[in-house]
Amino acid sequence: MYIYIMSQIEKKYQIGVRKFGLVNWVGVYNLYVKEVTRFFIVWVQTLLSPIISSLLFLSVLSLAIGNDRGEVLGFPFISFLAPGLIAMSIIQQSFAHSSSSLMIGKIQGNIIDTLFAPLSAAEVTFAIVLAAVTRSIIITILSMIVFSFIIDIKIYSFFYITIFAFLGSFILGCLGFIAGLWSEKFDHMASVTNFIITPLSFLSGVFYSVDRLPIFFKSISQINPFFYMIDGFRFGFLGASDGSIIYGLIYLITLSAILWFISYYLYKIGYKIKS
Repeated sequence: MYIYIMSQIEKKYQIGVRKFGLVNWVGVYNLYVKEVTRFFIVWVQTLLSPIISSLLFLSVLSLAIGNDRGEVLGFPFISFLAPGLIAMSIIQQSFAHSSSSLMIGKIQGNIIDTLFAPLSAAEVTFAIVLAAVTRSIIITILSMIVFSFIIDIKIYSFFYITIFAFLGSFILGCLGFIAGLWSEKFDHMASVTNFIITPLSFLSGVFYSVDRLPIFFKSISQINPFFYMIDGFRFGFLGASDGSIIYGLIYLITLSAILWFISYYLYKIGYKIKS
């Protein structure tokens, strides 16, 4: 009876192994959409909150320091400050997205759905990291629109704004992916954010020009990848920078490739997600 039923099913339906080709584009797209939908559902927290934080920084610092007290890189302080605040939001939100995605999946136990999906390690890492990049790019666009109502935003080159926004968010997306795999509880994630991400972003020239630092601290800043993310992003607005834009591009492209490979390798071997 069983053999007869199976033969009838095989006649009606063509049973076989589905082949996705070199890349499972359908799976990658659906995982990407799932990640993007995840941050859109709580858009007040994921999109609106960082913009409000940037506006508060802009308001407090411009009132405390004053926009008429000298210039930075030949521009009014508020014009110098605004791109740095946007870049800092890009850095922090990209890290937050990919790290929380892995962390929540591990805690809730639904990461098993991703592990058993017909997706390779490369496809999973790209989908999650690109969703983090998407979140940062949306915040960038919204921040530029909101800031334009408050200050006179000058745009020197959309190319540099786009390329440094992408590289910065991609690198932090990969770093967040690694941190999400490593962390076993939210305390671990908070430690990475409080002792690595926040200090490096604050000490990377968001609020000041590194030319004002002593030589020793200036040398330290120039090996900080966050400095090149923010400096290159600001260059897209002002056309002036603290460091070398070409060196910064090479540095960030190299770092993005290295961090993505580490993310890919750790997920492939099941680091802290497979028993």
